[in-house]
Order: sequence, then C-alpha cells, then structure tokens
Amino acid sequence: MSTISAQMVKELRERSGAGMMECKKALVENGGDIDAAVDWLRKSGLAKADKKSSRIAAEGLIASARKGHDAVLVEINCETDFVAKDASFLAFCKTVGEVALDSGVSDVDALQSAAYPAGGTVEEAAKALVSTIGEKIHVRRMARIHATGPIGSYIHNGRIGVLVALDAGDEALAKGIAMHVAAMNPAYVQAADVPAEVLAKEKDIALSQMSEAEKHKPAEILEKIISGKVHKIITEITLLGQAYVLDTSMSVADALKKSGAHVQSVVRLAVGEGVEKPTEDFHAEVMKQAGLG
Repeated sequence: MSTISAQMVKELRERSGAGMMECKKALVENGGDIDAAVDWLRKSGLAKADKKSSRIAAEGLIASARKGHDAVLVEINCETDFVAKDASFLAFCKTVGEVALDSGVSDVDALQSAAYPAGGTVEEAAKALVSTIGEKIHVRRMARIHATGPIGSYIHNGRIGVLVALDAGDEALAKGIAMHVAAMNPAYVQAADVPAEVLAKEKDIALSQMSEAEKHKPAEILEKIISGKVHKIITEITLLGQAYVLDTSMSVADALKKSGAHVQSVVRLAVGEGVEKPTEDFHAEVMKQAGLG
C-alpha cells in the first residue's frame, strides 16, 4: 500500500469537502487512489454531507453536562428549528455534552477529535448524522468550568445555557444566579471588569446628553453628574450591579453577600450568537418564481 502523504489528504479534502480524518481513511481504504477515494466518500455519504458545510446553521441546542466540580456547555447548530427538535439530533447533543465532560477537553477542536461512544470521533458522528437528517450539523462552541464550590447550571428552552461557579453558598443560589445571567445577559461580572475604553465612551455619551446649563456648572459638580450617570450604566451592564431577577428588592451582589459567596466564573452561550443569518425577501422570491421579478 502506498504512503498517504499530507498533500494527498489536502487534495482529497479540496475535491470532496470531507473532513481530514475521513479523507485519510478513504485514501487508506483505497490504496492512495484519490479518484477511488472520492467515490468511496460519496458512497459512504460523507462527501454529500460536506457539501452542506457552506450553509448557514444558526438553529440548534445548547447541551450541558455536569459531574462533581466540573461542568460543560456545548453549542451544536443545525439549519432549522424542526431538526433541532428531532430525536436523533437531541440524542446526538446529549451524547456530545457527555463526551465533552468525560473527555476533559477544553476547546471545540479537541472535542471534534474526541472519541464518540458509538465509534469514530465526534466530527465523524456529526457527518453521519448529516447524511441521515439532511442538514448541516456544526459542533460550534464549548465551555468548561471547574469550581471549588457550588455550580449553577441553567438551560432556557434549549437555546441559552449558563454555568455559574461560586466559592461558597449553595447550588440553589448558584442556579438562581445562572437564571439571572440567562435573562439579563450582563456584559461584565463587576465594575472592575469594565474596560477603560468603555468607561471613556460612556463619559462622552453622558456629557453629550447634558444640557448647556449643566455643562457650564463648576468642574467638580460636572464631574459628579457625569460619574453618577456612568455609575448607573455600570450597574446596568454588570452582574453584581443588576437587580436580582429572583428578588428585585436586592442586587445580585446583595444576594451573594447574604451567603458570603463570590462569583468564580460565569459562562453564557446562546444558540446562533454571532452567526450572520441571511435576510430573505419573500416577496421578491415569489415574484421571481412567478416570472414577474
């Protein structure tokens, strides 16, 4: 059998669109014959699956798994909400979450190469599922946290996942904070985390919103007014500053203080976050199909 070179794998990937591991296996199975390897991939459904790789997959689920002091979130995308409810897709998501936790991986590239219980890798299992359900499946992101104290895990409608690690308190508090993060999506944990450039921008905005009379007040008074406006913004964008959604009579900081707890880490993933979805003009599409466009 001929030696399988990196260049051969690269050429087969370019011709078939299949993943690196699939291409290497195809070449091995076909003695290094690239044409035969392309046919092998097509027959196995892997090349067909990869033709869908250019499609936009912005639906899907957030899978979670937790054991002891470790927990993970994994975003797995598909193309339609219909497939996101499919039993095979749901089972795949659950298994991938468990693999992410048990394998100890900390990034999505390592997760793609991790062993899948039914055989092969997670990446290979995803491609096999594409051949079955007919949509692009993308294991897009993952996050892992380790805590010395309680972990709060919350999944909202399968589309938003949050993990919160505390150094004290209990799991009920940690889950409550996780629910708050899911609902309010704070940009930062505490005021000290807000970048200097964000503070400078907010000061400029606060100044521009002031009346001419306010702008002509003494410098020390003007600074207090601006600081007050910026402080209000900071409470709105930081977790500790926000009113606690489970008890709006107190802030999140107050809720934590009652238990002597501090936030160690926070992770929030939302399905399709940052994915640019195509804008469809249905009127134009109908007119085009009717020959009127």
